[in-house]
Amino acid sequence: MERKSCVIATPDGPRTVPTTVAVAVGDWALLDGAGQVSGIRPRSTEIRRLGVGGQAVEQVLAANVDVVAVCAPLERDARLGRVERLLALAWSSGAQPLLVATKSDLCPADDVGPALSQFAASAPGVEVVPVTVTDPATVEPVLAAIAPDRTLVTVGASGAGKSSLINALIGGAALATGEVRQDGKGRHTTAWRELVEIPGGGCLIDTPGLRAVGLTDAADGVDAAFSDITELAAACRFTDCGHETEPGCAVRAAIEGGELDAGRLERHRKLQRELAYQARRFDARAQSEARKRWAKIARNSNPARP
Repeated sequence: MERKSCVIATPDGPRTVPTTVAVAVGDWALLDGAGQVSGIRPRSTEIRRLGVGGQAVEQVLAANVDVVAVCAPLERDARLGRVERLLALAWSSGAQPLLVATKSDLCPADDVGPALSQFAASAPGVEVVPVTVTDPATVEPVLAAIAPDRTLVTVGASGAGKSSLINALIGGAALATGEVRQDGKGRHTTAWRELVEIPGGGCLIDTPGLRAVGLTDAADGVDAAFSDITELAAACRFTDCGHETEPGCAVRAAIEGGELDAGRLERHRKLQRELAYQARRFDARAQSEARKRWAKIARNSNPARP
């Protein structure tokens, strides 16, 4: 998909057509008489993130997906904050999250169990699937989540194994893959979002590696991603408990009892602070645009006014 055109699937095969409206991968496009995209059908789900560059605008990564596969390499010291952020993004989309622990064959045998336990603790209510793309049996649970007629999108950092996973699911090398750099960071082998059909039914969407995932209007997604903390907080003595030194705090009791990791609570707080900050930013932007709009109306209604 390009800025002024997109590739659409038609009964006669793929076609590249111009568009004057904003479309996302997964949209159902409406064509006018000139063969140009003139609109889209209402979306059942959409994955939205804050636009890159610090702008207070949202970007739709994919639409009308049923499953969001959060891909992260299986390792003992995984970046759980990134995993939890992506799960919050997935929950807020309205689709079903799935945590795919990629490259499980590269994880030392003694670290596999602890690494999977960390992933499970960071993804309450989400199935965790360890995958080795060279072993078809490990890919079957992912395939079962979408066959025969559902759509799955992969999200994750560069080098997380998203394209390799899709190639394993479709049984070929349809998407380019690349090596991870020596510093452990992935390379952008996928430069655009692309939809691929699965033999026998279902669709897959690959996305470029996400180095920045800004959340906006995702309070429900954060609550779902941290449902263990949300449930504990409901049992606190005070409804406005800050989980610090308040008496009767169920969250602190769970941490002291070893049932909840203190780092997870801090990561939850970080996302909540970010959501509050972005809400203020968007509110300020909306107020600024409203002032400009009313100033324009005032000028147009009084042409003599400079």
